[in-house]
Amino acid sequence: MDTSPALLIVQASLLLSVAHSATPALRFVAVGDWGGVPNAPFHTAREMANAKEIARTVQNLGAEFILSLGDNFYFTGVQDANDKRFQETFEDVFSDRPLRNVPWYVLAGNHDHLGNVSAQIAYSKISKRWNFPSPYYRLRFKIPRTNVSVAIFMLDTVTICGNSDDFLSQQPERPRNLAVARTQLSWLKKQLAAAKEDYLIVAGHYPVWSIAEHGPTRCLVKQLRPLLAMYGVTAYLCGHDHNLQYLQDDNGVGYVLSGAGNFMDPSTRHQRKVPNGYLRFHYGSEDSLGGFAYMEISPKEMSITYIEASGKSLFKTSLPRRPRP
Repeated sequence: MDTSPALLIVQASLLLSVAHSATPALRFVAVGDWGGVPNAPFHTAREMANAKEIARTVQNLGAEFILSLGDNFYFTGVQDANDKRFQETFEDVFSDRPLRNVPWYVLAGNHDHLGNVSAQIAYSKISKRWNFPSPYYRLRFKIPRTNVSVAIFMLDTVTICGNSDDFLSQQPERPRNLAVARTQLSWLKKQLAAAKEDYLIVAGHYPVWSIAEHGPTRCLVKQLRPLLAMYGVTAYLCGHDHNLQYLQDDNGVGYVLSGAGNFMDPSTRHQRKVPNGYLRFHYGSEDSLGGFAYMEISPKEMSITYIEASGKSLFKTSLPRRPRP
Protein backbone atom coordinates (compact mmCIF):
# COMPACT_ATOMS: atom_id res chain seq x y z
CA MET A 1 0.00 0.00 0.00
CA ASP A 2 1.28 3.45 -0.90
CA THR A 3 1.66 5.26 2.41
CA SER A 4 3.00 8.54 1.06
CA PRO A 5 0.73 11.50 1.74
CA ALA A 6 -0.89 13.39 -1.08
CA LEU A 7 -1.75 17.03 -1.54
CA LEU A 8 -5.00 17.88 -3.26
CA ILE A 9 -5.37 21.57 -4.08
CA VAL A 10 -8.97 22.21 -4.99
CA GLN A 11 -10.27 25.43 -6.45
CA ALA A 12 -13.55 25.64 -4.60
CA SER A 13 -14.64 28.49 -6.81
CA LEU A 14 -14.89 26.03 -9.70
CA LEU A 15 -17.18 23.81 -7.67
CA LEU A 16 -19.41 26.49 -6.21
CA SER A 17 -23.02 26.39 -7.25
CA VAL A 18 -24.19 29.63 -8.82
CA ALA A 19 -27.34 29.47 -6.70
CA HIS A 20 -25.33 29.87 -3.52
CA SER A 21 -22.72 32.39 -4.66
CA ALA A 22 -24.16 35.51 -3.02
CA THR A 23 -22.17 35.09 0.19
CA PRO A 24 -18.54 34.03 -0.18
CA ALA A 25 -18.16 30.81 1.80
CA LEU A 26 -16.81 27.29 1.62
CA ARG A 27 -19.60 24.85 2.41
CA PHE A 28 -19.38 21.11 3.03
CA VAL A 29 -20.96 18.15 4.81
CA ALA A 30 -19.09 15.91 7.29
CA VAL A 31 -20.57 12.46 7.89
CA GLY A 32 -19.06 9.36 9.45
CA ASP A 33 -19.97 5.76 10.11
CA TRP A 34 -22.42 5.62 7.20
CA GLY A 35 -21.26 2.29 5.79
CA GLY A 36 -24.41 0.15 5.50
CA VAL A 37 -24.37 -3.57 6.30
CA PRO A 38 -22.76 -6.61 4.62
CA ASN A 39 -26.05 -8.32 3.74
CA ALA A 40 -28.90 -7.33 1.40
CA PRO A 41 -29.97 -4.60 0.88
CA PHE A 42 -26.45 -3.45 1.95
CA HIS A 43 -27.74 -0.20 3.43
CA THR A 44 -29.81 0.79 6.47
CA ALA A 45 -32.85 3.00 6.89
CA ARG A 46 -30.66 5.56 8.64
CA GLU A 47 -28.10 5.59 5.84
CA MET A 48 -30.87 6.10 3.27
CA ALA A 49 -32.45 8.89 5.35
CA ASN A 50 -29.10 10.64 5.72
CA ALA A 51 -28.44 10.39 1.99
CA LYS A 52 -31.81 12.00 1.23
CA GLU A 53 -31.29 14.81 3.74
CA ILE A 54 -27.70 15.45 2.60
CA ALA A 55 -29.07 15.78 -0.95
CA ARG A 56 -31.71 18.26 0.26
CA THR A 57 -29.08 20.22 2.19
CA VAL A 58 -26.82 20.40 -0.85
CA GLN A 59 -29.76 21.49 -2.98
CA ASN A 60 -30.93 24.18 -0.56
CA LEU A 61 -27.74 25.42 1.11
CA GLY A 62 -24.98 24.35 -1.27
CA ALA A 63 -21.90 22.21 -0.65
CA GLU A 64 -18.60 22.02 -2.49
CA PHE A 65 -17.79 18.55 -1.14
CA ILE A 66 -18.53 15.85 1.42
CA LEU A 67 -16.01 14.61 4.00
CA SER A 68 -16.33 10.93 4.85
CA LEU A 69 -15.04 10.36 8.38
CA GLY A 70 -14.50 6.60 8.15
CA ASP A 71 -16.28 3.29 8.65
CA ASN A 72 -17.33 3.54 5.05
CA PHE A 73 -18.24 -0.16 4.79
CA TYR A 74 -19.51 -2.24 7.70
CA PHE A 75 -18.42 -4.53 9.12
CA THR A 76 -15.18 -5.58 7.44
CA GLY A 77 -14.50 -3.02 4.75
CA VAL A 78 -14.10 -4.10 1.13
CA GLN A 79 -11.96 -6.77 -0.49
CA ASP A 80 -10.88 -5.15 -3.77
CA ALA A 81 -11.57 -2.11 -5.94
CA ASN A 82 -14.34 -4.00 -7.77
CA ASP A 83 -16.16 -5.01 -4.57
CA LYS A 84 -19.91 -4.69 -5.11
CA ARG A 85 -20.24 -2.81 -1.81
CA PHE A 86 -18.98 0.36 -3.52
CA GLN A 87 -22.05 0.26 -5.74
CA GLU A 88 -24.60 -1.06 -3.23
CA THR A 89 -23.61 0.97 -0.17
CA PHE A 90 -22.22 4.15 -1.75
CA GLU A 91 -23.10 4.83 -5.40
CA ASP A 92 -26.69 3.53 -5.28
CA VAL A 93 -27.48 5.24 -1.96
CA PHE A 94 -26.02 8.72 -2.46
CA SER A 95 -27.62 8.89 -5.88
CA ASP A 96 -30.04 11.84 -5.78
CA ARG A 97 -29.41 14.45 -8.45
CA PRO A 98 -27.91 17.16 -6.16
CA LEU A 99 -25.16 14.72 -5.11
CA ARG A 100 -24.13 13.39 -8.49
CA ASN A 101 -21.32 15.88 -9.07
CA VAL A 102 -20.31 16.54 -5.46
CA PRO A 103 -16.87 15.08 -4.68
CA TRP A 104 -16.26 12.98 -1.57
CA TYR A 105 -12.95 13.14 0.31
CA VAL A 106 -12.47 9.92 2.22
CA LEU A 107 -10.49 8.57 5.18
CA ALA A 108 -10.46 5.11 6.73
CA GLY A 109 -12.06 3.91 9.97
CA ASN A 110 -11.45 0.85 12.10
CA HIS A 111 -13.98 -1.28 10.20
CA ASP A 112 -12.37 -0.28 6.90
CA HIS A 113 -9.06 -1.58 8.23
CA LEU A 114 -10.61 -5.00 8.79
CA GLY A 115 -10.77 -5.16 4.99
CA ASN A 116 -8.54 -3.72 2.28
CA VAL A 117 -7.94 0.02 2.62
CA SER A 118 -5.74 -0.07 -0.51
CA ALA A 119 -8.86 -1.10 -2.43
CA GLN A 120 -10.70 2.00 -1.21
CA ILE A 121 -7.76 4.12 -2.35
CA ALA A 122 -7.75 2.35 -5.74
CA TYR A 123 -11.48 3.02 -6.16
CA SER A 124 -10.57 6.70 -6.60
CA LYS A 125 -9.57 5.79 -10.17
CA ILE A 126 -12.97 4.17 -10.82
CA SER A 127 -15.47 6.63 -9.33
CA LYS A 128 -15.58 10.28 -10.35
CA ARG A 129 -16.88 11.21 -6.88
CA TRP A 130 -14.62 9.13 -4.63
CA ASN A 131 -11.33 10.83 -3.67
CA PHE A 132 -8.98 8.86 -1.41
CA PRO A 133 -5.45 9.48 -2.77
CA SER A 134 -3.45 7.99 0.10
CA PRO A 135 -3.93 6.91 3.74
CA TYR A 136 -3.40 10.51 4.88
CA TYR A 137 -3.30 13.69 2.87
CA ARG A 138 -3.88 17.44 2.77
CA LEU A 139 -6.66 19.35 1.05
CA ARG A 140 -6.45 23.06 0.36
CA PHE A 141 -9.33 25.35 -0.59
CA LYS A 142 -9.85 29.04 -1.14
CA ILE A 143 -13.13 30.66 -0.24
CA PRO A 144 -14.53 31.82 -3.59
CA ARG A 145 -13.84 35.46 -4.53
CA THR A 146 -11.55 35.95 -1.53
CA ASN A 147 -7.96 35.26 -0.54
CA VAL A 148 -9.11 33.38 2.58
CA SER A 149 -7.79 29.83 2.62
CA VAL A 150 -8.69 26.57 4.35
CA ALA A 151 -6.48 23.52 4.88
CA ILE A 152 -7.94 20.14 5.81
CA PHE A 153 -5.62 17.37 7.00
CA MET A 154 -7.15 13.91 6.53
CA LEU A 155 -5.61 11.37 8.92
CA ASP A 156 -5.59 7.62 9.34
CA THR A 157 -6.05 7.41 13.10
CA VAL A 158 -6.14 3.60 13.00
CA THR A 159 -2.57 3.60 11.70
CA ILE A 160 -1.58 6.10 14.41
CA CYS A 161 -3.25 4.32 17.33
CA GLY A 162 -4.03 0.75 16.25
CA ASN A 163 -7.35 -0.94 15.62
CA SER A 164 -10.02 -1.15 18.30
CA ASP A 165 -12.07 -4.17 19.29
CA ASP A 166 -15.67 -3.08 19.75
CA PHE A 167 -16.32 -6.11 21.95
CA LEU A 168 -13.33 -5.83 24.28
CA SER A 169 -11.70 -2.67 25.66
CA GLN A 170 -12.90 -0.50 22.74
CA GLN A 171 -9.62 1.42 23.01
CA PRO A 172 -6.92 1.01 20.38
CA GLU A 173 -3.97 -0.31 22.37
CA ARG A 174 -0.99 0.13 20.01
CA PRO A 175 -0.24 0.77 16.34
CA ARG A 176 0.51 -2.23 14.15
CA ASN A 177 3.64 -0.47 12.88
CA LEU A 178 5.16 2.10 15.21
CA ALA A 179 7.43 3.56 12.53
CA VAL A 180 4.48 4.18 10.19
CA ALA A 181 2.53 5.79 13.03
CA ARG A 182 5.44 8.09 13.87
CA THR A 183 5.91 9.02 10.22
CA GLN A 184 2.29 10.18 9.95
CA LEU A 185 2.46 12.24 13.13
CA SER A 186 5.76 13.77 12.01
CA TRP A 187 4.16 14.66 8.65
CA LEU A 188 1.21 16.31 10.41
CA LYS A 189 3.44 18.28 12.75
CA LYS A 190 5.53 19.63 9.87
CA GLN A 191 2.41 20.48 7.87
CA LEU A 192 0.78 22.34 10.76
CA ALA A 193 3.98 24.19 11.63
CA ALA A 194 4.28 25.45 8.05
CA ALA A 195 0.58 26.14 7.47
CA LYS A 196 -0.33 29.71 6.56
CA GLU A 197 -4.03 29.11 5.89
CA ASP A 198 -6.71 31.10 7.71
CA TYR A 199 -8.51 27.96 8.88
CA LEU A 200 -6.89 24.65 9.80
CA ILE A 201 -9.07 21.56 10.10
CA VAL A 202 -7.87 18.09 11.06
CA ALA A 203 -10.07 15.06 10.43
CA GLY A 204 -9.76 11.45 11.56
CA HIS A 205 -12.00 8.55 12.47
CA TYR A 206 -11.31 8.20 16.19
CA PRO A 207 -12.44 11.01 18.50
CA VAL A 208 -10.06 12.92 20.72
CA TRP A 209 -12.91 13.67 23.13
CA SER A 210 -16.23 11.82 23.38
CA ILE A 211 -18.68 11.15 26.19
CA ALA A 212 -20.20 8.15 24.42
CA GLU A 213 -19.61 4.40 24.08
CA HIS A 214 -15.96 4.51 23.00
CA GLY A 215 -15.06 7.63 24.96
CA PRO A 216 -11.90 9.70 24.51
CA THR A 217 -9.17 7.98 22.51
CA ARG A 218 -6.24 7.92 24.94
CA CYS A 219 -3.67 7.73 22.15
CA LEU A 220 -5.04 10.88 20.48
CA VAL A 221 -5.46 12.78 23.75
CA LYS A 222 -1.77 12.16 24.33
CA GLN A 223 -0.35 12.56 20.81
CA LEU A 224 -2.73 14.64 18.71
CA ARG A 225 -4.40 17.04 21.14
CA PRO A 226 -1.15 18.94 21.94
CA LEU A 227 -0.56 19.53 18.20
CA LEU A 228 -4.07 20.93 17.72
CA ALA A 229 -3.50 23.43 20.52
CA MET A 230 0.08 24.30 19.61
CA TYR A 231 -0.64 25.17 15.99
CA GLY A 232 -4.00 26.92 16.40
CA VAL A 233 -6.13 24.31 14.68
CA THR A 234 -9.71 25.52 14.24
CA ALA A 235 -11.49 22.17 14.57
CA TYR A 236 -11.03 18.41 14.70
CA LEU A 237 -13.66 16.32 12.88
CA CYS A 238 -14.30 12.65 13.63
CA GLY A 239 -16.81 9.81 13.86
CA HIS A 240 -16.50 6.38 15.54
CA ASP A 241 -19.10 6.96 18.25
CA HIS A 242 -22.55 6.61 16.70
CA ASN A 243 -24.10 9.93 17.66
CA LEU A 244 -23.56 13.67 17.26
CA GLN A 245 -21.44 15.71 19.67
CA TYR A 246 -19.80 19.10 19.85
CA LEU A 247 -17.07 19.80 22.38
CA GLN A 248 -14.71 22.73 22.78
CA ASP A 249 -11.54 22.81 24.84
CA ASP A 250 -9.86 25.59 26.81
CA ASN A 251 -7.71 26.48 23.80
CA GLY A 252 -10.78 27.14 21.66
CA VAL A 253 -10.35 24.05 19.48
CA GLY A 254 -13.74 22.71 18.35
CA TYR A 255 -14.33 18.95 18.34
CA VAL A 256 -17.01 17.93 15.84
CA LEU A 257 -18.16 14.33 16.25
CA SER A 258 -20.40 13.22 13.38
CA GLY A 259 -20.83 9.45 13.58
CA ALA A 260 -24.58 9.10 13.05
CA GLY A 261 -24.68 8.11 9.39
CA ASN A 262 -25.87 4.52 9.86
CA PHE A 263 -26.48 3.70 13.55
CA MET A 264 -27.53 5.64 16.66
CA ASP A 265 -26.20 4.90 20.15
CA PRO A 266 -27.51 6.85 23.17
CA SER A 267 -24.61 5.90 25.47
CA THR A 268 -23.05 8.62 27.65
CA ARG A 269 -20.92 6.19 29.64
CA HIS A 270 -17.71 8.26 29.35
CA GLN A 271 -19.17 11.60 30.43
CA ARG A 272 -16.81 11.78 33.40
CA LYS A 273 -13.76 11.12 31.19
CA VAL A 274 -14.23 14.46 29.42
CA PRO A 275 -13.10 17.65 31.24
CA ASN A 276 -15.90 19.72 32.75
CA GLY A 277 -17.28 22.34 30.43
CA TYR A 278 -16.02 20.80 27.19
CA LEU A 279 -19.31 19.21 26.10
CA ARG A 280 -21.68 21.70 24.45
CA PHE A 281 -24.00 19.34 22.55
CA HIS A 282 -24.84 15.64 22.42
CA TYR A 283 -27.57 13.86 20.49
CA GLY A 284 -27.93 10.08 20.42
CA SER A 285 -31.66 9.37 20.45
CA GLU A 286 -32.38 5.79 19.43
CA ASP A 287 -35.61 6.97 17.79
CA SER A 288 -33.68 9.24 15.44
CA LEU A 289 -32.70 8.40 11.87
CA GLY A 290 -29.26 9.88 12.53
CA GLY A 291 -27.70 13.00 11.11
CA PHE A 292 -24.56 14.84 10.05
CA ALA A 293 -22.64 18.10 10.40
CA TYR A 294 -22.83 20.97 7.92
CA MET A 295 -20.00 23.50 7.76
CA GLU A 296 -19.95 26.98 6.31
CA ILE A 297 -16.62 28.80 6.38
CA SER A 298 -16.75 32.51 5.65
CA PRO A 299 -13.92 35.06 5.75
CA LYS A 300 -15.00 35.80 9.33
CA GLU A 301 -15.91 32.48 10.97
CA MET A 302 -16.61 28.78 10.60
CA SER A 303 -20.19 27.85 11.45
CA ILE A 304 -21.15 24.28 12.33
CA THR A 305 -24.75 23.06 12.17
CA TYR A 306 -25.87 19.59 13.20
CA ILE A 307 -28.74 18.42 11.01
CA GLU A 308 -30.96 15.45 11.79
CA ALA A 309 -31.90 13.16 8.90
CA SER A 310 -35.47 14.43 9.32
CA GLY A 311 -34.24 17.89 8.29
CA LYS A 312 -34.34 19.43 11.75
CA SER A 313 -31.49 21.71 12.80
CA LEU A 314 -30.31 20.39 16.19
CA PHE A 315 -27.48 22.71 17.23
CA LYS A 316 -25.41 25.51 15.74
CA THR A 317 -22.17 27.10 16.84
CA SER A 318 -19.24 28.95 15.31
CA LEU A 319 -15.46 29.24 15.58
CA PRO A 320 -13.38 32.31 14.67
CA ARG A 321 -10.85 32.60 11.89
CA ARG A 322 -7.38 31.95 13.28
CA PRO A 323 -5.05 34.91 13.73
CA ARG A 324 -2.30 35.19 11.16
CA PRO A 325 0.98 33.63 12.33
